[in-house]
Amino acid sequence: MGEPLTVGIVGAGKISRQYAATLTRLPGVRLTRVADLADGRAQALAADYAGVRAVPVTELLTGDDVDLVVNLTVPQAHADVALAALAAGRHVYGEKPLAASTAEARTVLAAAAAAGRTVGCAPDTVLGTGVQTARAALDAGEIGAPVAATAFMVTPGHERWHPDPEFYYQPGGGPLLDMGPYYVTALVTLLGPVRRVTGLASTPRPTRTIGDGPRAGTVFPVHVPTHQTGVLEHAGGALTTLMMSFDVWAGRLPHIEVYGTAGTLSVPDPNHFDGPVDLCTDAGGAHWTRLPQRAGYRDGGRGIGVADLADALRAGAPPRASAELAYHVLDVIECLHTAAVTGAAVPVTSTCTVPAPVPLT
Repeated sequence: MGEPLTVGIVGAGKISRQYAATLTRLPGVRLTRVADLADGRAQALAADYAGVRAVPVTELLTGDDVDLVVNLTVPQAHADVALAALAAGRHVYGEKPLAASTAEARTVLAAAAAAGRTVGCAPDTVLGTGVQTARAALDAGEIGAPVAATAFMVTPGHERWHPDPEFYYQPGGGPLLDMGPYYVTALVTLLGPVRRVTGLASTPRPTRTIGDGPRAGTVFPVHVPTHQTGVLEHAGGALTTLMMSFDVWAGRLPHIEVYGTAGTLSVPDPNHFDGPVDLCTDAGGAHWTRLPQRAGYRDGGRGIGVADLADALRAGAPPRASAELAYHVLDVIECLHTAAVTGAAVPVTSTCTVPAPVPLT
């Protein structure tokens, strides 16, 4: 495999520990540095891993032991950190979304092209055995030609458990930008790019209350839609009905189902790497078959996309969790917002190549 790709993490918040746990167990990458504007958080994370140092952000970006910067900052800072890393000559892998807007994302793509660097982006959950097994079944024609799909993500809101949830309710947040990338990325992986969308949105509650942590009871304003519905027209003709909400207390809804001319496929939560994939080819819906794992990275965790990117760099191939895919997903999400404001169907001008499938690994 050659020398491992050295990695520095910028942003030592809650998700960073999942990334660090994955990156420190994979042979193709090596975590070397961690930085955060709050020094104590970076030091606490680095202390758990031998050979990892907590350093200021500027020192991480210029360190000779960092080939790639993993950008785990809040969405509003994604573009700024990515641009600084690219200017320092580093590859970048970012948490979703690629940026807070497609305009910002285009500056990142342009900077990467100018620097000759590679940019990857979460979610990498679609590389796990759940979505990849479902894709293998679709590619094998087990439900015939895909006709339609449904996708639902419903929760009362992240303020119930997150100690600092305000960013979820500011521009760059909301259910569609927070959780939508998992679902839209999975849908594009399964059914191909999207060419047109329509939708509606609402903000039922003007404020939220923090429910956990030292700031429990704090009331803060909501600045984005928190309930969003839409229809996605895929380039292949399939239609997806989508609902993303921070306003549903409970629901018995499928995460993703794909409906074909000869059957139905139940796809697990795309926020996770694995999960059951069920197939029904009985017209009455009485008999479902649980499919064995057929494809995808087993035992995946946040950061497996970084390892996939490292392998792609060595092979001279595009990463599966690519900036091209992430940009198209962000474009779809932005078009859904536009459709909700205008009440019209909105064409999606970007497209992407569906990433290569992941063999069972």
